[in-house]
Amino acid sequence: MAGRLLLVCRLLVRDLRRRPTEIILLLLAISAATGTLTLGLALSGVADRPYQQTRATTAGPDVVAEPVGGGPESLATLTPLATEAGVTAHSGPFPLAFLRLTSRGRTVNAVVEGRDQAPAALDQPAVTSGTWVRPGGVVVERTFAEALGVRLGDPVSIGGHALRVVGTAVTAARPAYPRVDWHEPGSILSDSGGLVWVDRGQIGAVAGTQPLSYTLNLRFADPRASTTFRHQIRDGIAMTSWTAIAETDGEVVAKARKAMLVGSWLLTALAVASVAGIVAARVIGQRRRLGLLKAVGAGPAMVAVVHLVEYLVIGLAAAGIGLAVGWFAAPALTSPGAGLVGSVGAHPPALTTVLVATALALVIAVAAALGPVIRAATTDTVHALADAAAPPRRRRWRVWLSRRLPTALMIGVRINARRPRRARLAMVNTLITTTTLAAVLMLEAQDKQVDLGGAQLSDPENTRTFQAAFIVAGVLCVLALINAVVNTWTAVLDARQPLAVARTLGATPGQAAMGLALAQLLPALPGVVVGIPAGIELYESISPPNILHPPGFWFLALGLGILLAISTLTTVPAMLAARRPVADTLRSVAA
Repeated sequence: MAGRLLLVCRLLVRDLRRRPTEIILLLLAISAATGTLTLGLALSGVADRPYQQTRATTAGPDVVAEPVGGGPESLATLTPLATEAGVTAHSGPFPLAFLRLTSRGRTVNAVVEGRDQAPAALDQPAVTSGTWVRPGGVVVERTFAEALGVRLGDPVSIGGHALRVVGTAVTAARPAYPRVDWHEPGSILSDSGGLVWVDRGQIGAVAGTQPLSYTLNLRFADPRASTTFRHQIRDGIAMTSWTAIAETDGEVVAKARKAMLVGSWLLTALAVASVAGIVAARVIGQRRRLGLLKAVGAGPAMVAVVHLVEYLVIGLAAAGIGLAVGWFAAPALTSPGAGLVGSVGAHPPALTTVLVATALALVIAVAAALGPVIRAATTDTVHALADAAAPPRRRRWRVWLSRRLPTALMIGVRINARRPRRARLAMVNTLITTTTLAAVLMLEAQDKQVDLGGAQLSDPENTRTFQAAFIVAGVLCVLALINAVVNTWTAVLDARQPLAVARTLGATPGQAAMGLALAQLLPALPGVVVGIPAGIELYESISPPNILHPPGFWFLALGLGILLAISTLTTVPAMLAARRPVADTLRSVAA
């Protein structure tokens, strides 16, 4: 047993040192999938942890109460809530006005809350820049300020009254922009808007003739009293639990998390195809060594172990790389948004994330390597030592058809017929790439802005989702590019002898090069044709109804662009291979 283990370790080290390029490609393919999955799992903590930090920093309430109506009678309905049984602390009632704010030529909805300059026992917004409210000044919720593009000292107009921005702040008592539940006085239908705070003594003048509403913050002795509901209306008072606010704030990254998780599974499928192609090429290249192992007494189990251990080690290393890259990149994407404080990326990966990412890397390695390894282990010793490719399965209709094809096309068809698995992997590569890019085009066609009563401002949720989709698409395109290069170069090396024979029978170097390029284009074509509708269907299945569809020429350009990229990637190595002298090729193969 010790001797076999030593042999496996020596062969492993030798393979890792002799083929560094292939090892790097394998690590890159598996790390891409595990890194994207790590990002998706990291986003799952954004919806909860930063809100809890914001709630602790700002002394966030358990329940926020707001009367449905307005005017002095609404204030009278709130007052008894502060002395109800089980209430241990409260702040307010604070006056509210649902007005229009004008800044930089844009007029938008704004929920204006009057506050005291002294700190409150509950819901004291955390100032992130500038100072707290003072006469003549306005404090803008940080996400709203970023969308408006306002800075400290900028003038704004609220209800026709000129004020100056003196600070920005965050709160846990109301959802961040644009979901602050702006509504017309007396209406329960909410609209998008932003939140600002002004001095309590000025809100009456700012509101003008509009009747004021009020908001009351409550804390209960029993934590369950605020978690048994999200929203409820009781005696004309709308009660909102902190859990509902946390869930609303978490929606900023909810779509991004879904995009990352869906992207990680697409990358997993592409990584399996990529690793399978590289493994198949490696197994073909190691055929002679496989025959030597069998000739000296190694059985099928030993041969399988020799190959599988190598890919398991690569899978473990790729899991570590993917976890590290995904987690260090997490702060750029997993920021909870300007409406909350705290971060996620600063924390170490959870044990669940480590286990899931490691399991995914090992599954990719084993799933991609198992087929080629089993075929290698069961290959006849004499056949392995001969290192000859299996002849294509001949069918009368295929022979009849190939005779009538142009020379270049016939060469491409016969190259794929010799290696049908490689052709299928090329089709899967193109299919997954096209599906992902078509889904990204669907996302790009959606409206990324939100209507705040006539003016359009950026929506943080849509912006974050597009960032996540762009990351997935970028990583996937790089991986697909590597796959195309590996498949082409493998085909070039494997088709040297058939191309040399074809040239001795009259094919020109140009026809041979075109045949190699067509061998990659032929399986890519159905991948593009099926991938575009698959990408549209994928986006529609994970998106809400009433989505927008881009113009048809976007998808036409996408399909032609992918085919053009494949043609470009395959033509250069094909021309180099086709220009090699026939005598040299046949002499090297015979040797």
